[in-house]
Amino acid sequence: SSDTTIKLWKGKKCAQTFVGHTDTVRGLSVMPGVGIISASHDCTIRLWALTGQVLMEMVGHTAIVYSIDSHASGLIVSGSEDRFAKIWKDGVCVQSIEHPGCVWDAKFLENGDIVTACSDGVTRIWTVHSDKVADSLELEAYASELSQYKLCRKKVGGLKLEDLPGLEALQIPGTNAGQTKVVREGDNGVAYSWDMKEQKWDKLGEVVDGPDDGMNRPILDGIQYDYVFDVDIGDGEPTRKLPYNRSDNPYDAADKWLLKENLPFSYRQQIVEFILQNTGQKDFTLNTSFRDPYTGASAYVPGQPSSMSAIPAKPTFKHIPKKGMLIFDAAQFDGILKKIMEFNNALLFDLEKKNLSMSELETSRVAAVVKILKDTSHYHCSSFADVDISLLLKLLKTWPPAMIFPVIDILRMTILHPDGASLLLKHVENQNDVLMEMIEKVSSNPTLPANLLTGIRAVTNLFKNSSWYSWLQKNRSEILDAFSSCYSSSNKNVQLSYSTLILNYAVLLIEKKDEEGQSHVLSAALEIAEEESIEVDSKYRALVAIGTLMLEGLVKKIALDFDVGNIARVAKASKETKIAEVGADIELLAKQS
Repeated sequence: SSDTTIKLWKGKKCAQTFVGHTDTVRGLSVMPGVGIISASHDCTIRLWALTGQVLMEMVGHTAIVYSIDSHASGLIVSGSEDRFAKIWKDGVCVQSIEHPGCVWDAKFLENGDIVTACSDGVTRIWTVHSDKVADSLELEAYASELSQYKLCRKKVGGLKLEDLPGLEALQIPGTNAGQTKVVREGDNGVAYSWDMKEQKWDKLGEVVDGPDDGMNRPILDGIQYDYVFDVDIGDGEPTRKLPYNRSDNPYDAADKWLLKENLPFSYRQQIVEFILQNTGQKDFTLNTSFRDPYTGASAYVPGQPSSMSAIPAKPTFKHIPKKGMLIFDAAQFDGILKKIMEFNNALLFDLEKKNLSMSELETSRVAAVVKILKDTSHYHCSSFADVDISLLLKLLKTWPPAMIFPVIDILRMTILHPDGASLLLKHVENQNDVLMEMIEKVSSNPTLPANLLTGIRAVTNLFKNSSWYSWLQKNRSEILDAFSSCYSSSNKNVQLSYSTLILNYAVLLIEKKDEEGQSHVLSAALEIAEEESIEVDSKYRALVAIGTLMLEGLVKKIALDFDVGNIARVAKASKETKIAEVGADIELLAKQS
């Protein structure tokens, strides 16, 4: 779905929700004996176990991945807007097949050959069998087709390469000394200057984009564009970018961007008008080529009226409901490991606390854990020894409070590893609940910001793995109470982490239909929203939690009793765009009552 999730159904009942992609999930395929693979607008491919765990993430495409398929040999093929069909083995891209346009679809045939559908209207079969390879003329024709396609898109000095004259233009004499002329030589533009005295063209060199062209053209994801507009889509994320080239179809650009950012298609015309106004395009002629068949002008858009003049029956909310869970997956592993070793050395040289320090074997085990965590491409096949988890939990329990934050940080990232999350859950279920002990330790007075920050983020990351949902629901009251003072922390990162925890709990408890839990989360979110000194992104996530609980939860009446309408009006008046917009969403919800 475009809500970024995959759902496994048994009859009418949703048996499992797969959370991990950060954008629309565009394609699915069964991986026999393993699980399923998915393609997404976030440019990644993921392999999932049917339990909902991510086994592997494949990164290599630079644009929307439209299709995915697997073969009995274990190979995977993907098709993307970046014009490549990529073949993957054990999570690694082993071949990239270039096309003269978008690769809308790619599928395996039984014999291992691959068939692709390209936006140039041609279906092609790619083979591993030497006796089936096309003849040399066809191969040369295809190479020429690719070259022509790249040629027509290449620019030098702000000019399209295909518009430049060939070498024959140098047969025409210049009119004055120093006159320059740019001609096409192969796939490059070359500048020549007219020598009046010698009556000949002197070669100056290859033309590259000058100060008024490429050097000033904005770059996004390694690609130059004529324009890159800043767009704030909220959710506490950094400002997102809307790229656009003068040669693009503005309707296509708007469609793809709205779909990529998971925004309502009711904004389509506004985006198009914005693009036209800000790029000075007064007379625009529609060009229907290279149009996404699912999102083009005539495409079916779920929830849209059957007629362009019809009025939607339901209001469109820009920022609610929130789907999927937010996590904290960035880590400076080398810095974390260095800090752990620094603290361990301090314990070694402290006669009273030397017994708390790690042995040489234990320090090597911690380093091995970090090595596994750094290698994200092998999360599907890497694993931890049970003693690794036991060691981390021992350090949490025995080290002085001022020294445990880097250990919690290692634990935070271990939780994101499928095997790490499973092993940790076994320890929590079979022994004393060390996680609840950790939460109590980091939230006890006097609190240390580093402990609070890493502690909240570790708990927040548990929401990535559905096997932890029961534990999170069972301990909800104690967890939220322990961290309840964090919204008033002077540390903005602590504020944001707490708001993220609240938002994740809102999503989970709606799914679990837990009215009591939803009331608790609503109360915590309202407390954040009413705090004047709260950081913008923290307030935004709290407001999204409130709106999501009102729209999809069981606590709308409770929210109205708390005068949520007044909170919405205050937010709506904010100078921060995303705060004002989510405030408008909540105000509209309140008025519907």
